[in-house]
Amino acid sequence: MRYENIQILVLSTAALFILVTGFIIYFVILYRNKQIRNKQEKEQLQARYSQEILRAQIEMQDQTLNYISGEIHDNITQVLSFVKLSLAMPANLTENDRQLKINESRELIGQTINDLRDLSKSLSYEHITSLGLLKTIEIEVERIKKSGLLNVTFLFEGEPYSLGSQPELVLFRIFQEALNNTLKHASAKHLKISLQYFNHLFNLTLEDDGDGFSKKLLYDQSGSGLKNIENRAALIGAVATIESSPGNGCCIKVTLNPLEQQVYADGNYSNSPG
Repeated sequence: MRYENIQILVLSTAALFILVTGFIIYFVILYRNKQIRNKQEKEQLQARYSQEILRAQIEMQDQTLNYISGEIHDNITQVLSFVKLSLAMPANLTENDRQLKINESRELIGQTINDLRDLSKSLSYEHITSLGLLKTIEIEVERIKKSGLLNVTFLFEGEPYSLGSQPELVLFRIFQEALNNTLKHASAKHLKISLQYFNHLFNLTLEDDGDGFSKKLLYDQSGSGLKNIENRAALIGAVATIESSPGNGCCIKVTLNPLEQQVYADGNYSNSPG
């Protein structure tokens, strides 16, 4: 009887050992598979981020080239044509009038050279990196004001700091997309743009007084541009809130916590405001 008890005890201990070992192996395999899935998800996120950055660069380049084409046609070509006509001076002009025309043409050519220099700088998305998001948006606002297409109010709060070159590129593309929606579809007369730089929060807000739209547009194919704003914001760890209703304009707000760790092309992203 005692031998049988010992045998049962040994068998129970062996069964328990096998069971515990099986659980350990199971959890090790489960943990390993989870690590593999996390690594794959991280790689997919990094790949999506890299693709989005490249797409944003190409889109920005295309938009810049369209703007430059318009500026050359509407502004620079006209100025140079005027200079050409001005320099075709009649023979009966006095020396004083001749000199005035030459000086005027010289000033116009100098202005054109400066305009071309500014345009050449804007050919590259890298000017966002060198100028920063705030200054780049200021330049865009001045361009809209100069065009007379829209009355624009531009405000910013706090002490500006860098959000990182790639997140700022994505934010600028979101800004451009929201601006284009206002110009093309909203029939707005006024647009308010604001940037808020706080220690643990950054906000970019665009608010127009246009026609507005139903929220269901966000889920229609025609609202793909609006969904694109939300998707791009999420990719850099930001949240885009789009509020609108028919007849009440549209407000797009992008909120980003610059202190949060985010996975980007370099593995992770952390940037503390100055």
